[in-house]
Amino acid sequence: MVTAVGKGRNVVVVTKKYQITIPEEVRKGPGTKPGDKIVFIKTGKGYLLMKVEDLLDEMCRVTEDIEEVSEAVRESFKRAIEELEKQEDS
Repeated sequence: MVTAVGKGRNVVVVTKKYQITIPEEVRKGPGTKPGDKIVFIKTGKGYLLMKVEDLLDEMCRVTEDIEEVSEAVRESFKRAIEELEKQEDS
């Protein structure tokens, strides 16, 4: 799950040790709990916070989608080549 800080009420202060407290509304969205690893993903408009395990799940889903599309393209090319070969034989 991706969480974005919104509505301007989720402003935090960075401590001298560069630490922040994640607002309750933000941490409850993805079910964040102590010990979870969070990744900050740079976007064109700022940063997204995402649990590492959710990022890995998303990457696996995208990889599966890419594999499905690649297989469909391979099959389409295979059919096109077979059709061209049939036309050449006739």
